Amino acid sequence: MFKDVAFGQYYPGQSFLHKMDARIKILLAVVYLVCMFFIQSFFGFGVIFVLLALMIAFSGVPAKSVFKSVKPIIFLLVFTTVLNLFFNPSGEVLVEWWIFRITSGGLILSGKLVLRLVLIVMGASLLTLTTTPMDLTHGIERLLKPLKVIHFPVSELALIMSIALRMIPSLIDETDRIIRAQKARGADFESGNIFKRAKAFIPILIPLFISSFMRAADLANAMNSRCYKGSKGRTKMRVLKAGWRDLVGAFVIVAFFGGVISLNFLSGQLAGTLPWMYF
Repeated sequence: MFKDVAFGQYYPGQSFLHKMDARIKILLAVVYLVCMFFIQSFFGFGVIFVLLALMIAFSGVPAKSVFKSVKPIIFLLVFTTVLNLFFNPSGEVLVEWWIFRITSGGLILSGKLVLRLVLIVMGASLLTLTTTPMDLTHGIERLLKPLKVIHFPVSELALIMSIALRMIPSLIDETDRIIRAQKARGADFESGNIFKRAKAFIPILIPLFISSFMRAADLANAMNSRCYKGSKGRTKMRVLKAGWRDLVGAFVIVAFFGGVISLNFLSGQLAGTLPWMYF
């Protein structure tokens, strides 16, 4: 049930994306996120989807693993679609029933919001699938290193994020085991309305919380036994170094996103002559 969640999991590989520096990949992910909010046309979303598909193909990560990352946000997608579909008065009225009205503007806006959310989640999932949690932690720590000047606890924040990322697969497996154990005892999680289903998950949350607290206590004891005292005096077993792959990948991705954003602005000015590009 919860094994379909792909976010936070790492897929081992030796592809071009796997070997890129984690810092460069994090910065490119930020550029990707910013670019997604600049795009306002279906044509732009289509171009980004083609780029994402090429990156998935070059990474060697199964496309199914990337698409599974969308599953946890299905409720958010449906909720967003309903709100914009029935409560956006712009455009031509397509369907009208009682107090509900579906307009062309609401339909277009709903489609663009859904595509934006899906592409953002898929891009973030590709980052975690091609980068180990440890490399992500080191990359974030190195990028935030200038904040140490103002005594910001960069190393502690990176450690918290590393532990959180590492705990995601463990919690998913633990939840799946608890659900199977409850089903073996006759528990039903699939029948009834939404309130009955939510009530049926209470016997899962209690042992899950207990197990999480026990894991946290064991981890704290392990850190204390190894004399962990924060970042003071610590060294890195693996030092991140940017290579030719990072320069090539960063140049290609930034150039592509720059072209997409420029094309998006240009399509707004040429909406009269190229309406298909602006739509």
